Amino acid sequence: MKRVLCWMFLLLLIQQVRAQETKTYTNPILTGFYPDPSICRAGDDYYIVNSSFAYYPGLPIFHSRDLVNWKQIGHALDRPEQLPLIGAGVSRGLFAPSISYYKGVFYIVCTLIDKGGNFVITATNPAGPWSNPVYIKEVNGIDPSLFFDETTDKSFIIYNSDPPNRKTLWNGHRTIRMYEFDYKSKKVVGEEMLMVNGGVDTSKHPVWIEAPHIYKIKDWYYLMCAEGGTGYNHSEVIFRSKSVTGPFKPWDQNPILTQRHLDRSRKNPITTAGHADLVETPQGEWYAVFLGCRPYEGDHYNIGRETFLTPVTWTTDGWPVITREEEEVQYRYPLPKGVKGQLDNAFSGNFTFKDDFKEKALNVRFTFLRTVTDTWYSTTSQPGWLEISLRPHTVSGRDNPSFVGFRQHHHEASASTKMKFSAETEKEKAGLIIFQNETHFYYLCKSVEAGKQVVQLYKSEKDSMQLLVSKPVNNNKEAVYLRIEPNKAVYTFSWSPDGKRWETLKELDGRYLSTATAGGFVGAVFGLYATSMGEQSINKASFDWFEYTGKDAVFR
Repeated sequence: MKRVLCWMFLLLLIQQVRAQETKTYTNPILTGFYPDPSICRAGDDYYIVNSSFAYYPGLPIFHSRDLVNWKQIGHALDRPEQLPLIGAGVSRGLFAPSISYYKGVFYIVCTLIDKGGNFVITATNPAGPWSNPVYIKEVNGIDPSLFFDETTDKSFIIYNSDPPNRKTLWNGHRTIRMYEFDYKSKKVVGEEMLMVNGGVDTSKHPVWIEAPHIYKIKDWYYLMCAEGGTGYNHSEVIFRSKSVTGPFKPWDQNPILTQRHLDRSRKNPITTAGHADLVETPQGEWYAVFLGCRPYEGDHYNIGRETFLTPVTWTTDGWPVITREEEEVQYRYPLPKGVKGQLDNAFSGNFTFKDDFKEKALNVRFTFLRTVTDTWYSTTSQPGWLEISLRPHTVSGRDNPSFVGFRQHHHEASASTKMKFSAETEKEKAGLIIFQNETHFYYLCKSVEAGKQVVQLYKSEKDSMQLLVSKPVNNNKEAVYLRIEPNKAVYTFSWSPDGKRWETLKELDGRYLSTATAGGFVGAVFGLYATSMGEQSINKASFDWFEYTGKDAVFR
């Protein structure tokens, strides 16, 4: 009897713990390199789009029915003719998209840096296909968004641009400008309007007013912008007006979101919060999505800027607030009203992802460096294997190398693969890379030295690679297993001949892959990577599977 009572008590305790777990959701809702989120709602469905820079396909699209369980349904730019990225640096390409829904049509506006500039694409199904870009040459700047005024059936495009007459009064001096926009012809109407010059308080020389969004809420038009730059001093500020064309008055208690004033030594900090977008649920609740970072040491983070979700409160005089004073962005918040069932978000918390390449199409979570125009990979040549051709292109260049990437989502993680490959020359290499940008990566690969197959570990240099370790492989034709394990500032590189007996080659400094060291706007990406380093080759590497496991302590 006592044993039965003990089991009943244990079962009740487990049920209570599970019930407690399902009362909150976990931030970030999109872990890893998913910055600059924009959100819209169509009926009971929510959609998020993120910046993708020089990765292809461009602009990942996520769908949810409850704001907390998210599934990637595709990319907005997944055809070569839509997205010319060859020649772009990894942190160039696509900046800050914005998604809207109006009268049965989805709209995304975005900036293709260094190429065509600002453009609009449309779709009736956000999973695609999306139209080819229509470029809006009159809009000179970045971070465009569309506002549809249902009361007048007019639309507007608003964006970040140069100071008046391009006369910069302080470093980081920018403006917010707007055109009326004919959404049917996809052309601007009339003259450009100056909405904000400089920022909330020009006496303080605010920097980088950007990422504007307009909302019509009750009798007010709200203009929300990021301010302070996308680094540690990032924030979100709010203005409002009775007219969509202004004048817009800033709230005297701005910012409505920032973490820059908090103690940098606090435990598990979330920093750089800003670049927000608002959405209202059918139940009348308001939420904000925004980017934030999770540094593991100082200002070092390798996983890029991530997507967070927090509830929005309103002051008695009608101003939206995301965080106030000493309030910290939380890792967990109560569930929105109406959320039912178990939480199942494959992009949040701790998770494992494995692909055995048995499907014809690659999983939507994989990504490439720049536009794929040649057929250099296949899942059908050897069923159950991903076959990658060795080509002259390298990740140090600005072409499309033979690289199949998967984002690093956690500070504590493991990425591994099983590979069959026999190098024929010393320039032929294939294996597993952890890539931050063209000059900051580590490469664990198989190659050949003095006629013998070897496992090598390289560190990137400006235009080449430095060999750190080389170990002989006894069975030349057999598969090898490769593994990279980040643990905050330490990355461990290992290999195995059979997947059981692992040999650690070296532990390396992960801060080399951090944004603080490497610069840019992206996060670290694991890659199945093969190259002949400038020479022609007909050789190929085959990967049996790729597995990623993330296990950050903060999510346990």
